[in-house]
Amino acid sequence: MMASAPHGGPRAPRIDGERLWRRHLELARHGALSAGGVDRPAFSAIDAQARRQLVDWGRAIGLVPSMDAIGNLFLRRTGRRPELPAVATGSHLDTQPTGGKFDGAYGVLAGLEALASLHEAGLQTERDLLLVVWANEEGSHFAPTTMGSAVFSGQLPLAEALAAQAPDGGRLEDALPAFLAAHPEVPRQDTAPPLHAFLEAHIEQGPVLEAAGLPLGIVTGIQGLRWLEVDVRGQEAHAGTTPGSVRRDALRQAVQMARALFAHFDALGDSVRFTLGRWRVEPGSPNTVPGRVRFTIDLRHPREAALADGEEAIRQLCETHAGPCTVAVERLSGSAPIVFPEGIRDLLDQCADLWAFPRMALVSGATHDAKLLHGVTTTGMLFVPCEKGISHNQLENATPEHLAAGTQVLAEALLRLADA
Repeated sequence: MMASAPHGGPRAPRIDGERLWRRHLELARHGALSAGGVDRPAFSAIDAQARRQLVDWGRAIGLVPSMDAIGNLFLRRTGRRPELPAVATGSHLDTQPTGGKFDGAYGVLAGLEALASLHEAGLQTERDLLLVVWANEEGSHFAPTTMGSAVFSGQLPLAEALAAQAPDGGRLEDALPAFLAAHPEVPRQDTAPPLHAFLEAHIEQGPVLEAAGLPLGIVTGIQGLRWLEVDVRGQEAHAGTTPGSVRRDALRQAVQMARALFAHFDALGDSVRFTLGRWRVEPGSPNTVPGRVRFTIDLRHPREAALADGEEAIRQLCETHAGPCTVAVERLSGSAPIVFPEGIRDLLDQCADLWAFPRMALVSGATHDAKLLHGVTTTGMLFVPCEKGISHNQLENATPEHLAAGTQVLAEALLRLADA
């Protein structure tokens, strides 16, 4: 990694941890839920409200906003040599339907606070610094996940993203124009800005750091991911008149598949992550034998070969337990495991050492936008603990001290990368 090797003392100014915490609470008002969480769907009016708040904060420190065709938002701090590729940081602001205050939002607000500290100290970097809000990271309404960063990196064609369909049948190409129009003072950016590096700060979304009593994790890589949908088709029938021996009950067979799948992956241990997510039962009548069931599978592992073996096992087990029904398994999306460059990991580790923060190395179990950027620039990630490892949940929580620690290291690393 071509960055100035940390020596002597820290170069970054001290960030304002109280302001960082206050902004998390203020941003969480956009989509606030009664139990303390946040519901801020991607491309919604609430998502646009949160972004306008961020734009206002950014403009107060001289950041210039722009937005691309899929809704990725960029806030630029000009350096001495704007012709050079920029150093970027950020994450996402969209949430799960019952999400928390910190997933995604922390990476955005940590980047904002890092840039605010440089502004207040009067420090200008050689390269531009870019704060990015990636659109639709969660993929909970319009799949796939990490949509904005996938379009930016060229891994998902824009036309394919616009064809995405929500569970209610709505299409993204119909919803996106109103979302873009909700940012009237943000100019469009037609070409992707070249990047020298991208760093993403995030809550861990797992229990490892908290269990170790450490405030910081240097992420070594991200697990591979495959999303599959299993489509079981039988025959609808009257619940009171059709004997069990002649039924083609799609739900009965889907449940048998689920039991077999859980048994298979449980036997492999904790290195594999297997989840059955969305279930759709048709026709959904209490006195009709289900004729069709569709359910999704989220499969993750740090090794690509294990993912391939897992997908093949899913297909075989579903066929074995289809009974009188038919079954089809479709891969909805997927991404290979990645390892972050050693140079960027070393830089983050050394910056943490400069500020005397204990840390550990760990693999990310969740997919993040940094994974999609990995193919187009040098990438790296920092984790801070979250309480009990809970995320995608209204109980998601983090401490002001841990958020500030990660932000301080992020600011140090951004400054050194931007002067490289």
